[in-house]
Amino acid sequence: MKKLSALLLGVSALLSGASLAQERVWKHGVIEPKADAGLIMAGLQGGFPEKFGLKVEILNLKSDALGLKALLAGELDSYEGGPAGTITADTRGVDVKVIGCAWPRIPHGLFVRSDITDIAELKGKAIAISAPNAFPDLLARAALKKAGVSPDDVKFANLGSDSDRFKALMANVVQASVSSGEFLAVAPPDVKLLFAGRDLMPQFLRNCVMTSGKTIATRRDDMVRFMAAEIAGARWAIGHKDEVMKITREIASIKADDPRPEFVFAESLKYGDYDPEMNVAKEKLAWLQNLLVETGDITRPVDIAKTFDDTIRKDAAALADKAQ
Repeated sequence: MKKLSALLLGVSALLSGASLAQERVWKHGVIEPKADAGLIMAGLQGGFPEKFGLKVEILNLKSDALGLKALLAGELDSYEGGPAGTITADTRGVDVKVIGCAWPRIPHGLFVRSDITDIAELKGKAIAISAPNAFPDLLARAALKKAGVSPDDVKFANLGSDSDRFKALMANVVQASVSSGEFLAVAPPDVKLLFAGRDLMPQFLRNCVMTSGKTIATRRDDMVRFMAAEIAGARWAIGHKDEVMKITREIASIKADDPRPEFVFAESLKYGDYDPEMNVAKEKLAWLQNLLVETGDITRPVDIAKTFDDTIRKDAAALADKAQ
């Protein structure tokens, strides 16, 4: 981390962010860090927030559903997670917006015991998800629907983080788990990836940054600065693999001989799972809303334009360009 800070010391002098950072605090929630932590956290540390005049306080979350609750309670200014909760909230009259998506494709998939060869074989068995309506829950339900299996024919177990869910599968507490593809690098012979989410549902969004309409109205300038830090950090990350691996292992407490960070980095760039420009995936948001209607999570769609604000990302990208 000291090496990373030194690399950015000269860059930070481009803007008078150091003095402003003491006054401008931005509270951001992220899903509990794992082998993709270096990519997710690239713009949240290492001098990037300070470069744009912010101090970022990070709250680790067990699920994106908790992030939405914390945002609406005023405990966060923004959070990063699956946007399904945002769309659901908007259909109920709550003003929440997607302002950028760093992960337009999902690296997750459905892990199962090796004797299971088809989704239909999960009838009567337990599938580990996170909170209802959160991304793992939606992916599991969508996969069941596509295979013609009713969600009522399986048992859903809310087991928190990706790591918790995969451990439950390893211990045979559940027979299937929606977890990050990173665990493919360490899966034992009796556990396999039944399908990759990006193949089953290429339109499924993984993570976006969300905030409230109220925060946009009252703190738009700070929001642009925050997103500029995110974009600048993401741009830096894709060209500095070794540094990102060090950050990942430090944040997520991953040992040097664990192959997951390198696996995630390579897979994310290979398949386009990661977008350093954080473009708002409007078409995918519309697709996701249709999925939510099909799964019964929402009863009627809302004008999809109400679910996002792409002007903030555009202004942030321009600010990041000036700071290069």
